[in-house]
Amino acid sequence: MWQRIDHSVIAQWAGSGPPSLVTRKHKTRGTMVSADLPQQTTLSYTLHPDINTSPGESDLPIKTVAIMGVGDMGHAVGQALRENGFDVISCLNGRSEHSRNLAKVAGIRDVGNLELMVSESDIILSIMPPSAAEGFGNDIAAAIKASGSTPMFVECNAIAPDTTRRIGAFITAAGAPYTDAGIIGSAPGRPGSPPRFYASGPDLAPITELDGKGIKVMPVGDEIGRATSVKMCYAGMTKGMTTLLTAVAIAAESLGITEELGAELASSQAAAYDGMKRAVPRLPLDSGRWIGEMEEIATTFASAGVTDKFHQAARDIFLLLDSTPFASETRQTFDTSRTLEDSVKVYVEHLGQGS
Repeated sequence: MWQRIDHSVIAQWAGSGPPSLVTRKHKTRGTMVSADLPQQTTLSYTLHPDINTSPGESDLPIKTVAIMGVGDMGHAVGQALRENGFDVISCLNGRSEHSRNLAKVAGIRDVGNLELMVSESDIILSIMPPSAAEGFGNDIAAAIKASGSTPMFVECNAIAPDTTRRIGAFITAAGAPYTDAGIIGSAPGRPGSPPRFYASGPDLAPITELDGKGIKVMPVGDEIGRATSVKMCYAGMTKGMTTLLTAVAIAAESLGITEELGAELASSQAAAYDGMKRAVPRLPLDSGRWIGEMEEIATTFASAGVTDKFHQAARDIFLLLDSTPFASETRQTFDTSRTLEDSVKVYVEHLGQGS
C-alpha cells in the first residue's frame, strides 16, 4: 500500500564503487514518477511505497472526485461532495447547456478532456443514462491508458450485472481498479435520507471514504455484479409498479372510463390512486433515460431465469412517454399544475408513436 508519511530520507550507499545516481519512485494519484538523485541526498517524501501494492491501490485519502454525467443525480452528488471538502471535477466537452448549468450551480470544475480528468482524479464516479455507460467505459479505459494514471473507477449506473462485468473488464485491462455500484434513493439535498450507493468489488476502501459526505455507502461484498443486482431488482419493483399504474391510466382514458375508474380507485385503492396521481404526470421527465434501464432490468431478469416481458413492456411505456411534448421538461420546468387527467389525454394522443 502507498502510505502518507512526512519526514526526510537520507539516501546513502555503503561499500566501494556505489552508483552515482539512485532512482526513487513515488506514486501520485496512480502515476509513477521517477527522480534521479545524487549518491547522498536529503529528500522530503510524502509517499512510501510497498512493492506488494496492487495497481491503483492506495491508502491516500481521496481529495479529488471526478463525476461523469452531470445530470440531476450527478450534479447533486457532486455538490454534496464539494460541500464536504472534496475537489469535484468533470469533463463537460460535448455536454448540453443544461448539464453545464447544473455543473456551475454545483461548483463542479470542468477540466476540458478525459485524459486530464483521469490524471487529476483520485476516484471517478460514472453517473449517466444506462445506454451511455458501456460506451463511456470504453472511452475512459482509453483515457486511462493514454494518461498513465489509474484512479479508482466506480460504475454507478443502472445496468445489468453482465454489463458491469464487461465494463469492469475494460477498466482493469487498462490498469485501473474497478468498483460496481448501484444508486437507490433521491439525490442529495432532497427531503428524506441520502441516496444509498450499494457497492461491491475487491477494494471498497476508496468509495467508503465518501460515506456520510452526502451519500451513504452500502458494501455488499467483493463480487462485481452484486451491487447492480440490488439496483436492478429494486428498480424492477419500483419503476415496474409505476409503469403499470401509467399503463392502467392510459388504457382507462383510451376506453373512456377514466372518471369511473378514478372513483372506484379513490374508494377501494386510495394509496395506489394517490401514487398514480403523483407519478404519472411527472414520468415523461425521466422517460428517455429509463428506456435503457428497463432493457437492463429485462436482461437481468432473463439471466436469473425470470421472464423479461414485464420490463420489456415497461420500456414500451417509457418509449410512449418520451414521444410526448412533456419529455422535454426538466425538474426545473415541470408544469406542477398538470393533472393526471390532463396527462393521460396527451399520452393517448401519442399511442403508437413510441418506437
